Amino acid sequence: MDILPEPIAFEWDKGNIPKNLHKHDVTPQEAEEMFSNSPLVLTYDPVHSGSEEARFWAFGVTKAERKLFAAFTLRGNKVRVISIRDMTKLEEEVYEDFEEDS
Repeated sequence: MDILPEPIAFEWDKGNIPKNLHKHDVTPQEAEEMFSNSPLVLTYDPVHSGSEEARFWAFGVTKAERKLFAAFTLRGNKVRVISIRDMTKLEEEVYEDFEEDS
């Protein structure tokens, strides 16, 4: 899925930064790393997308090989992370299957 702007830039909601850090122990730097590493699996989120804004999911890995899941939207030409956390076991399996196939 080719939806990310080139170069990738981020817009951070000041309320989401502490939420993701305290609830999921994920820093903005780790999130941005994940979007820069391969493989990055992107998919459309039909459940949370509205008429005004499309939402997406990203599955990826940091430089420290931490596997993360992010829900995000695009605001103009910037990625706006809504939530980011460690992948669940099922998400890891799907991601690893994608890795093997790519």
